[in-house]
Amino acid sequence: MAEFVLKYADPRGEVHQQVAEAATEKDLRERYSQQGFLVYSIKPRHAIAGVSVGGGRKKINLEKFLIFNQQFVTLVRAGLPILKALDLLSERLTDAKLAPYIKAVREEVKNGALLSDAFADQGVFPPIYVTSVLAGEKSGALGEVLDRFITYQKLALAVRKKLLLSLVYPALLIVLVIALMVFLVTFVVPKFAELYQSMSAQLPVATQVLIAVGTTARSYIIFGAIALIIAAIAFRYWSKTEKGEERMDRWRLRTPLLGEIWIKYQVAQFARVLSTLLVGGIPLLHAIETTASSLGARLLKSTLMQASKMVKEGQSLSSALARTKIFPGLSIDMIEVGESTGALPQMLASVAEFYEDDVNTRMSAALSLIEPAIMIFMGCFVSFVLVALYLPIFSLADSLR
Repeated sequence: MAEFVLKYADPRGEVHQQVAEAATEKDLRERYSQQGFLVYSIKPRHAIAGVSVGGGRKKINLEKFLIFNQQFVTLVRAGLPILKALDLLSERLTDAKLAPYIKAVREEVKNGALLSDAFADQGVFPPIYVTSVLAGEKSGALGEVLDRFITYQKLALAVRKKLLLSLVYPALLIVLVIALMVFLVTFVVPKFAELYQSMSAQLPVATQVLIAVGTTARSYIIFGAIALIIAAIAFRYWSKTEKGEERMDRWRLRTPLLGEIWIKYQVAQFARVLSTLLVGGIPLLHAIETTASSLGARLLKSTLMQASKMVKEGQSLSSALARTKIFPGLSIDMIEVGESTGALPQMLASVAEFYEDDVNTRMSAALSLIEPAIMIFMGCFVSFVLVALYLPIFSLADSLR
C-alpha cells in the first residue's frame, strides 16, 4: 500500500488535507468520490524515514526544541489551530538557529502542506519527531503523540547529561596529566640537561634516555604540535566518512569494558525510540527504519537495516536481531517475550530502562577504576622523572665525600 497526500472537500464545503493509504491513486480517488467528497488533488507522499538528524552541518538545540514542543502541545490542546499555534510560537522563539526553521514550517503549512511534510522538508529535525507527527496526523491524536515524543526526549536528554557529567572529571584529569607530562619533559628536563652538561658528569642510562627525549621534544615541539593537529583533523575527517564511522564503531565494540557499555547504551537508545514509535501507531517496518536513521552509530544503522529486510521477509524482530550477532542476548530474549505476548512496545520500554540503569552502573564502576589508574600512572611517571634527574646529583655527592 502506498501513501498519498489527499486534499478534498466534504459535503459542507470544508477543505481537508490528510495522508491516506491506497494501492493506486485511482483507487483512492474513487473511494473518496463514492463517499461524497470532492477530491481536489492526490500526490504521492515522499518517504521520511531517511531524514538525517542535523541535516549535515545544520543542527538544532534539542533542549530548546523540546521547550518549543511543550509550548506547541499546550496550544494545540487548548484548541488553537496548528497554523495559529505556529504563528504565535515562531514570533516568540529566542533560539536564533531554531526560529528560521519553525517560520519555514509555518509558511509551508500556510501554503497547504502537511505538518509532517513541512518538518521533514527542513532536514534538521529528528526522524523520530517527523514520523511521530505523521502518526499524529493519521490517527487524529497529534497532542498525545507529541506528548510521547516529549517524554522520550526528556529521558534521552537526562541519560545523555548524566553520562557526560560523569565523564567531566576523568577528562579534566587526563588533560592535566598530559599537560604536566609535557611541562616536565620539555621544560624541566632540558634545564637539568644544561646543568649536567656544564658539570661534565657521568650520567646513568635512565638519565641519558630522559634527557635525550626531553631535548628532542623541546627542539621539535612546534613541529610535533602542528603534526598532531593535522593528524587529528585528518582522523576526524576520516571518522566522518561512512566507512570510517563503521570502523570506529567496531573498534568501540571491541574495546574491553568500554565496548560493552557502548553497545548497551546504543541498545537502550534503539529500544526507547522503537517503543515510542510503536506506541504512536507506526508500523513495525517503518518504525525500525526510522529508528535506524535516528541512531548515531553507523554500525547499528546498517545492522537495523539488515534486520528490517529480514522482518520484511517474514522473520520475527528478535530472530532478525539475533542473526546480526551484535545485540546482547538478554535484550533479544526480552524482545522475543514481548513479541509472543503481544506487548512489544512495553517490553522495549523495559529493555531501555534496564540497559540505561546498567550503563549508569557500569560507567560508575569503570570511572572508579579509571581515576586511580590515572593517578597511579602519573605517580609512576613523576617518580621516574625525579629519580632519573636527581640520581646523578646523589652520585656526585657520594664522589665528593
